[in-house]
Amino acid sequence: MQVFLNGKFVDKENALISPMDRGFLFGDGIYEVIPCYHSKPVGLSLHLDRMNSGLEEIGIAFYADKQEWLTTIKHLIAQFDATSVGVYIHVSRGTDTKRYHAYPENVSPTVFAYGFEIPPSQDVDRKTAKVYEVITGEDLRWQRCHIKSTSLLGNVMHFQQGKNAKKDEIILFNKHHIITEAAACNVFVIKDNIIMTPKLDNQLLPGVTRNILLQSLSLQGGFTVFEQDISTKQLANADEVWITSSSKEVGAVVKVDDRMLGSGRPGPLWEAAQNAYNASKYSF
Repeated sequence: MQVFLNGKFVDKENALISPMDRGFLFGDGIYEVIPCYHSKPVGLSLHLDRMNSGLEEIGIAFYADKQEWLTTIKHLIAQFDATSVGVYIHVSRGTDTKRYHAYPENVSPTVFAYGFEIPPSQDVDRKTAKVYEVITGEDLRWQRCHIKSTSLLGNVMHFQQGKNAKKDEIILFNKHHIITEAAACNVFVIKDNIIMTPKLDNQLLPGVTRNILLQSLSLQGGFTVFEQDISTKQLANADEVWITSSSKEVGAVVKVDDRMLGSGRPGPLWEAAQNAYNASKYSF
């Protein structure tokens, strides 16, 4: 199995990165995970735009070109018999001669990518679709969550908090009890057929799946959608809750803390939303 490292495809066991790489020492880098189904990437332009924005914000001199990455992605996924493959892309600031907090000068970014099997696209049948149970907790991460940094320890610790509670995820709230996001997903809350999702700011990642879903709902028409503050009280009284990510697409939450939502199966609006997402997900 080959991976991509600094402009070349190499066997995975021969892909060597220096321990002095700042991605290893500081988590100093940006990453993306791009799902591909039947050799078609989902949201490629949106993923690369977000990567370029993050790289610019943290001052790494690298530009992710769409056509170049499309060629790279096709090579990586062609190695699999599976029809559902994810591609992880990681760009760190590069390797320095010493460990020093300030950005070094005259170092080249380390660029790494590899493919891996992922679950099939979400089943739209409400009777058989995968569902999720979550807990809630205060968001204790840093204040630049809009950057898709490789420094994920805060997210990892929160995700482990959910796992320790034998749940699939944790939905986070700030000190004002306003929902931010989940440890690895964006959040949607539905009440009386109104779809709400937290407005973008430094407290949450501008998720690509979130973006695609919002645009898909708009294109489809017939949905009432607001990007707004959502309180923990609104979450507790929701009719439906969704978590979105590249791997989950639109995931239906059926239990929040100790409260079961509806019948314990995805709701009717979830089905319509997942269908709208499926109709448009390769268009971005």
